[in-house]
Amino acid sequence: MPTGRVMGILQRNWRDYVVTFPPREGPPPQTRNTQRILAVPWDHRIPKIRISTQQADALQDHRVVVRIDSWESTSLYPNGHSVRVLGKAGELETEIQTILIENCIHVPPFSDAQLKEMPVNSAEKPWRMDPVQVAERRDLRESHLVFSIDPKGCEDVDDTLSVRSLAGGKLLELGVHIADVTHFVTEGSLTDLEARSRATTYYLADRRYDMLPGVLSADLCSLLGGVDRYAMSVMWELDAETLVVNKVWFGRSLIRSSYQLHYELAQALLDGEQAEVPELAGLGSEEKDSKLAQLTQALEMLTHVARHLRAQRDRGGALELEGVEVRAQLDKDKNITALVPRQPLEVHETVAECMIHANHWVARKIQETFPHQALLRRHPPPRQEFFSQLVESATAGGFTIDTRTNKALADSLDQAVDPQDPMVNRLLRIMATTAMSQAVYFSTGLQSLDQFYHYGLALDRYTHFTSPIRRYADIVVHRLLTAAITLDRGVDPGKALASNKELEETAHHINNKNRAAQQAQKISTELFQCLYFKERDPQSDQSCVADAVIYSIRDNGVLVFISEYGVKGPVYLRNREGQVVAVGLEGSCEWQSGSVRRYSDHISTTSSCGTSTFRLFDHISVRISVRSTNCHADTLTLEVTSNRPLLSAGPQQPRSQGRSQLVQEVVRLAEEAAQEKASRKPKVSKEEREFSQSKTPNLYSLLEEIRELALLDLEGGGAGL
Repeated sequence: MPTGRVMGILQRNWRDYVVTFPPREGPPPQTRNTQRILAVPWDHRIPKIRISTQQADALQDHRVVVRIDSWESTSLYPNGHSVRVLGKAGELETEIQTILIENCIHVPPFSDAQLKEMPVNSAEKPWRMDPVQVAERRDLRESHLVFSIDPKGCEDVDDTLSVRSLAGGKLLELGVHIADVTHFVTEGSLTDLEARSRATTYYLADRRYDMLPGVLSADLCSLLGGVDRYAMSVMWELDAETLVVNKVWFGRSLIRSSYQLHYELAQALLDGEQAEVPELAGLGSEEKDSKLAQLTQALEMLTHVARHLRAQRDRGGALELEGVEVRAQLDKDKNITALVPRQPLEVHETVAECMIHANHWVARKIQETFPHQALLRRHPPPRQEFFSQLVESATAGGFTIDTRTNKALADSLDQAVDPQDPMVNRLLRIMATTAMSQAVYFSTGLQSLDQFYHYGLALDRYTHFTSPIRRYADIVVHRLLTAAITLDRGVDPGKALASNKELEETAHHINNKNRAAQQAQKISTELFQCLYFKERDPQSDQSCVADAVIYSIRDNGVLVFISEYGVKGPVYLRNREGQVVAVGLEGSCEWQSGSVRRYSDHISTTSSCGTSTFRLFDHISVRISVRSTNCHADTLTLEVTSNRPLLSAGPQQPRSQGRSQLVQEVVRLAEEAAQEKASRKPKVSKEEREFSQSKTPNLYSLLEEIRELALLDLEGGGAGL
């Protein structure tokens, strides 16, 4: 392993830190003198920070934002000052703000100056298309059946699809139509600068923070059904038999989406099931049947094309990976009410393949036009040592995983299937996902052609074009594509493109913000898990007992995955006192003196009850509890209760129920706590309301206290002379 030594510090990268003022030991002081407190950072890696304050008692058990001022070479602790108080530790809003600050995510409300740049769309002044734009763009509103397929409740619809038969059935035309955000967001504008700063929309467990103002993200740039919208389109002419691309068209267009479908409805139509399409509800029977048949035919053609595209990438070595990510479900008030793991539907893959296809072709277009200043996305091959856990677990389970190439890995994952337990293949794919390196944006002028490759998708060039509402990288790519189209017409684009260096700086910034967004989403999910279980008695509440699958063997325990809550973590079979888990009658577990022995595919504990064995991919029952620490984030603790599966667990049980219930329950409890806190506030007097003057302590009492302290100091001084 390479090693190094710090030679010097060029620039300190200090940021805001969230700290907690620890509980005071001993009686509180009788004076208001400044005290020097060692506050404990929320991040375990940061040392305590010394802060001078007069509010130490009032801030006990509170989260406070601090900044570091200095760090003397002779001290173990840096010196800092408080910036603002977030709230009491453990409260939902306080913890959410902590997550944002610790990940350097700054998402204030959009300023008045930024909102003034936005177009107006109201009942009094409805937005209308510019006649100049209508004349310049390709009008698809009457000629194409355009529709969207998104999660239920989705309001930021940034992509739509179209497909139709041409030349008497000899040709097909596939279209991907993306919201034309760059028409409304001018490069260098205040809105553009804010979008670049945020770089992405941030999705947390119970909320989201948009990259763009709502008038764009939820209205004028959302390709909603039945309204006219500006779009950026990619349209391919395909041979109907071979599906070979004959030609491709890139350009700005006008669209009107006919149907705003959700995944489950689209899948039901594909499966021939009876399903109600809202847009057809008011039509007569004959017209309704005709339009429904037209929509179903379009979905079937789209699925046929997507299967072909997927098969092409599969032959190149594309990976089908899996994580424990979930989608956000919104209620009628546009709030995220639940995190629901996606059920595997073919229509998910259909939409994804069309988006991947568009991203790939746009990447080719902008890279060929601007070979040294195009923004692409590459996925480097993972280092082989990162596959060690996957290979060891698969081998112990009787499977062979070949990691030499993406094609070999994809094929071996497809073959690693246990007919009796589909969770085995899912766990192996999760481990493969964990081993992957991070995909990153880059400027083409910085890398050689052989570094452009996207390992996971098995594509030679790739970028992000299809989500400009929530990704700033897509806005950059839209501008590059627009410039490329302009050059194709023989017209000078006018504004100079960003240089290779400037584009690489933008890519670096976006990569950092994407990592922060992913980390914040992960920590917020863990926060909700802890808040949910914190309110429950693990000894009596059945929701604290769950079915878990062993996916890795360790020296003193196992690692398990709980699909119901999306939780991964260790289960210890030997505790700090040296006791081991002993399995009694009917699989129940208890702690006894004994020993542990680890093998490649199992771990055994030996005690007075005999020998107990826990094998890889076994289902066991675990109890979930919360380990609370006042200064840091709470963590979940998993304890085995039985070496047998939980009786209520089974393949027929919906996996989304536990996670959905978890988020909704935590939000409800937080709202009740806030209402109770508000009800406990003392009534405000007329003087306090009118003059914002508090009764106690007021200015007079504070001055009186200072006078008394001064007298005490004088008396003390006289006694010493």
